[in-house]
Amino acid sequence: MAEVRNHRKITFFIALALFAQESTWNFYDNQVPVLLREHVTSAALVGALMGMDNLLGIFIQPWIGNRSDNTRTRWGRRVPYLAVGMPLAAVLFVFLPWTTSATVLIAVMVGYALVANTMRPLAESLVPDFIPPERRSRANAVVKIAAALTIIVASLISLLVVDDHPHAAFAIPSAILLVVTVVMVVKVRDSRSTGYQEALASDAAAGPGETRVPLRQVVTDIVVDRDRRRVLLLLTVMLFGGAWFASRSLITPYGMEALGLTRGEAGGLTLPSGIAYVIAAYPVALLAERYGRLKTMGVGMAVFAAALAAGSVVQTATATVIVFCVAAVGAAAFLINAAVVLWNLAPSSRVLGTYTGLYAVTWYLGGFAGPALIGGVVDLVGWNSMLLDIAVLAALAILVLVRLGRLQARTEAPILK
Repeated sequence: MAEVRNHRKITFFIALALFAQESTWNFYDNQVPVLLREHVTSAALVGALMGMDNLLGIFIQPWIGNRSDNTRTRWGRRVPYLAVGMPLAAVLFVFLPWTTSATVLIAVMVGYALVANTMRPLAESLVPDFIPPERRSRANAVVKIAAALTIIVASLISLLVVDDHPHAAFAIPSAILLVVTVVMVVKVRDSRSTGYQEALASDAAAGPGETRVPLRQVVTDIVVDRDRRRVLLLLTVMLFGGAWFASRSLITPYGMEALGLTRGEAGGLTLPSGIAYVIAAYPVALLAERYGRLKTMGVGMAVFAAALAAGSVVQTATATVIVFCVAAVGAAAFLINAAVVLWNLAPSSRVLGTYTGLYAVTWYLGGFAGPALIGGVVDLVGWNSMLLDIAVLAALAILVLVRLGRLQARTEAPILK
């Protein structure tokens, strides 16, 4: 029982760290475009600048994950970076509304994106550092729920504070980030984690000069290894990530073009599905730990695809809301467990941070390619078939997962099934 309580305690602190980080990210997405519009008239340029953080994340997150994997201090390997990076991100964030020119604003945006992108994989990597493989799904579910709730926090700050206190509004997420930094430094000792202790043991066994694991070596090992499970999982993440992001980013024009809704009505179609996702997150984690992660992911992906396919048949606003709620439940089964499976496939605790970064890279690549691909298909055949197009992309991800499942069935690692 004491061990379970410790796991719950550390899960709470990890979730708190992600909550603080995502509070600034979501408010950034809500309000920084407005700041840019004060200096930039081109909507395309605003969009490109807002997408810059995802582009930077593709390069930064695996790098910082690998760097933290190879860090050894009395504070551990993740917390020292969080202790420096989170306050620095808070300072840069609070400075955003005070900028007086496009050049300074963009410079601060780049600085914030660089620092904040280093924090994401570090906090997430604390889950496999502290939590044993068989309980990682439920811990990751709590973390994902905390991150999802920040959407509500950012919306409330925008609704209640921004109009009257536009500068002070940015201070609220920054203050949350600073307070949580103090809590993390005081309460979390990364050096006591099982993952860190296992990494130290691996260092001792490796001998002098062999303790560092370069990023290139980790990637090469995944690509050339005859065990294709990790490659197949990352491909599944990219394909399903493309389907997920396409369903979120293209829903507003779909609602306007296919359903005849106004811009505001179309933009609100996914709100109930966000609530459905939060409600489903923890139950699907428990199901995964009982029946197998790959099975739960596969069923969830099938539910997602089937729901969107059904939505292409009954095209009304009410039906679309229901469809997206069902699809969100299915997506939760994938999103909660995919990273856990990748962590559990890692050859040792020395590369957990790198694996977290590589997961983020494939997810972001899917987020970039998926909407572009589905948008191209829409240009060819029209908006009415968009949900079916996304369902087909999700079905491709399911086929890759099936292949992964067959390879997994040949191994002796039931917690990955």
